[in-house]
Amino acid sequence: MDERELLLLGLLSFQSQHGYQINEFIERNLARVTSMKKATAYAILDRLARDGYASVHTEQAGNRPPRKVYALTPRGEERFRELLRQSLVDPGESAIPGDVGLMFLDQLPRDEVIEGLRMRLARVDEQIAELEQVPPHGHGIGVDLAVEHKLVLLRADRDWLRGVITRLDAGSD
Repeated sequence: MDERELLLLGLLSFQSQHGYQINEFIERNLARVTSMKKATAYAILDRLARDGYASVHTEQAGNRPPRKVYALTPRGEERFRELLRQSLVDPGESAIPGDVGLMFLDQLPRDEVIEGLRMRLARVDEQIAELEQVPPHGHGIGVDLAVEHKLVLLRADRDWLRGVITRLDAGSD
């Protein structure tokens, strides 16, 4: 399942929007739960239109360049609900950034590994502190649950990192 498609269809389910509006909303409000790039969003929006899940028309306001405005079609509404149901049931594959590097830690001196893990721990702590400052969304529970889920996972990662660092400091593997 493509969560990026789900995200874009979900945003269009609220209102018709041009690509710039969608990208700005993602960047401003959803950067904590998605890392979708603008070019990717535009490519997926065009694919959604091509596949009949979104309609697209061009608008021009004043002297601004023409913009594509996307709207959810009835077929897109069905696809959105299908993907939404799928995402609630299927946890998907868990590829955690940095895990490939963990497999090769034995190739570095132990003190360098410990220092790198401490730096990683500091970054995880920063991410936790940032997410703890996110105010409640106020419009339903979905966004709040996504932020809460990310916080729970980051806290688990933090606890795991602390344990690993302690073991490595003690000289045990």
